[in-house]
Amino acid sequence: MNDTFERLQEAEHKAAELFLEMERRQIIAPGVSEKQINTAVFELAEELFNIKKYWHKRIVRAGVNTLQPYDENPPNLIVQEDDIVFLDFGPILEEYEADYGRTYVLGNDRTKHRLADDSERLWFMAQEYLLKDPSLTGNELYSYCMQIAQDAGWEFGGPIAGHLIGHFPHEQLEGEDKTNYIHPENKIAMNSLDSEGKARHWIIEIHLVDREKKIGSFFEQVAI
Repeated sequence: MNDTFERLQEAEHKAAELFLEMERRQIIAPGVSEKQINTAVFELAEELFNIKKYWHKRIVRAGVNTLQPYDENPPNLIVQEDDIVFLDFGPILEEYEADYGRTYVLGNDRTKHRLADDSERLWFMAQEYLLKDPSLTGNELYSYCMQIAQDAGWEFGGPIAGHLIGHFPHEQLEGEDKTNYIHPENKIAMNSLDSEGKARHWIIEIHLVDREKKIGSFFEQVAI
């Protein structure tokens, strides 16, 4: 395990602590808007860990907005009773990036709970698939994620299934270089080295949707 990966894991552990404290303080609640949750978590991150920088936009999505992938900017919604909500935050801790996504269900709706649980379960399936063959290409892993989503009874909701992560700023994700993503057009091995001959590190993200019920779930973190 290299030093970069250890630092990425440390950053992720802080992000996990942040989310646990968010749960303890019941920041996600009926009657609260997505923007209010976003602001509350931002303030909590600064309070707990002095986090002030994020390498990508902070996402809080509730209800029908959970269908929308990262690039979209849907209107601000109010969390409802019995709702489903997901968060996607990318804090920078001591110049290392984290990218952490989790889904929360308010109430006892079985479909929403199964959807949320499956985003986590399928994440670990995708990681195991990669661990068995680290030379998989980005498009092969993306295809696998689409297939296991379908097998579980859902649709895969994202145009990617993950991306590079690293020391801030890591390789630029903007533009058309699909080799930085777990993407249908990325035919480069996941374990290929970067331009400096160093190991690359990946975030896997699972976005599941049920378009009929107009709900989605999301789970992401750094892959081992």
